[in-house]
This record gives sequence, structure tokens and C-alpha cells, in this order.
Amino acid sequence: MAQDGNYIFQLASDVVRTHVSFKNHYGITLAADLYSPKGLALDALAEKAPAVVVGPPYSGVKEQGPGVYANALAHAGFVALAFDPSFNGYSGGEPRHVSSPDVFTEDFHAGVDYLGTRGFVDRERIGLVGICGSGAFALSAAQVDPRVRAVVTASMVDISSNFQMLTDEQRRARLADVAEQRYIDFLNPAPTLNQRTGLELDFEGNPVASEFGTFYARSRGYHHNSIAQFAVADDMAFLDFQELNHLDWIECPILLVAGENAMSRGLTEGVFAAASEPKEMLIVPDANHVDLYDDVDKIPFDRIVAFLARSLA
Repeated sequence: MAQDGNYIFQLASDVVRTHVSFKNHYGITLAADLYSPKGLALDALAEKAPAVVVGPPYSGVKEQGPGVYANALAHAGFVALAFDPSFNGYSGGEPRHVSSPDVFTEDFHAGVDYLGTRGFVDRERIGLVGICGSGAFALSAAQVDPRVRAVVTASMVDISSNFQMLTDEQRRARLADVAEQRYIDFLNPAPTLNQRTGLELDFEGNPVASEFGTFYARSRGYHHNSIAQFAVADDMAFLDFQELNHLDWIECPILLVAGENAMSRGLTEGVFAAASEPKEMLIVPDANHVDLYDDVDKIPFDRIVAFLARSLA
């Protein structure tokens, strides 16, 4: 379960954080933190509050970026739910550290289920916020869930798009490797995990690992539940099932935020071009990918709050 004291940020003095849990559609218990303005009497609201579900970077946990966002949004008057994805962090699910485009998208649907059944939340005013990999999972959820009334992404990454650029030969080779890996995993108590990309302390010759390492491998963002690894065989699901095949189905407003110098900027720009109106894109000057995880001096919370206030009015 969640523990106080292992967050990478300080809780705002006017915000209350409550540890909660709920089950998703597959029966997996998700660990989450509910952030609310301190003066908000949740059991006696005259007017129900707007709320947002906040998802972490791919391999991240709620004590990192999601908590930073939820804390700031609660300070601005929203109820915010930050969660650990299935199979990761303090959430349930076995085996540990596996990933799935379906299940990780379902976690967002389940967050809406939870918020929409709270007496203090206006179920007509629920939005999603996704950081990095959760940006695509949030958009994927919004493609089919009309309860979602707004989506914000920050440093959005579509994990399934990593495989769309493979040649036929590369795809066959990767699938052959993963297929063989499944035999190995079947005969062992736990699946084999991939390399700890982003947690290396030797960054020479690998600028992407270097950038992630400045967050995950340093006191700035380190958390013992965020191991930056997933099962090797998970690639099969992301090769088979694309997350953002129906961007044109999204009818709610979306705000896509990316750093000017982020390696993920092109992905954000591609989604913006493909998505239907209403949509907005904000490029943050002098920001890289991980700056939008936790750097409150660079994360444009004023624009995000204004967008959510307008969209969830």
C-alpha cells in the first residue's frame, strides 16, 4: 500500500492527499491517491466538483509525476486521482512489471468509474491527464469513453508507435525473438524483464538514456517502485494492438503539451495533426521530455488549469 514520505515533491499546504483503492474491469486492485483542496468538505458539497484522473509516465508511479500534477490541480480547485498502473507500483496484478495497451487504457476507464461514483464529483465534468506513455493511454480511453470530457497530455509517447517504423524484416525478427521468449517465460516463475533503460549511470553515447537517467536514476525522481523495466514479451501486444487508431472518434477538447527540445515532440505534433477539433497544442520553450514530469517552473500549469476549467465548465 502507499506510504507517506516517499514522494518526490512536497504536498501543498492547502491540499489533502488520501490513499484510496479501487478495482478495474479485470478485477485488479489499483492503488491511488486522491488529492483535493483542503477546504473542500467532500461529504457535504453543495455543488459537485470537477475531477481528473492522472496517469504516470511509462514505468512511472503515482509518487512521481502524477502526484506533482495532481497536487497542482487540487491547489487550483480540482479533485485529482493519481494512480499506479496495473501490475506496477502498489497496485495489484500478477505477474509484476508486465504491461498491456488494453489493461493500461482500462486503468483510465476505471479511474473514471471511481470518480464518477463519488458523491462529491460531478460525473459530467471528468477529464484525463496523461504523462509520457499515459498520454497515449488517456487518448486511447477517450476514443471510446464518452464520459471523458477533456484530455491533457504532457510529453506524450505512444508506446505502440515504437514498432510502426520497423521494416517487415525487423518486425519478423522481433516477433521471432518474443515468441521464443514466451517459451522461456512459461517455464519460469516470472517473465524476463528488459534492460533498465533510463536507470543507467553511464550515459555516454546514449542521449535518450542520459535524459531519462537525470530523472529516474537521481534523487530528483528516483522511487523504488519505478524500476523502468517491463516484460520483454509485452512487445507482442504492442506490435499487435495500436493505441491511437481512432483519434478521429475523440469529441472532447484535447490539449497536447510538449517540450521544445523533447525527443517526443514529433509524436505530439503527429497526434495533433491527426486529431479532430477541438484541439490545442502547446510547445514549452527550453524544455525537454522529462522536464514536464516534475519541473513546476516549466510545466505550464496556468495553461493546463485554464484549459481544464474551460473544458469541464
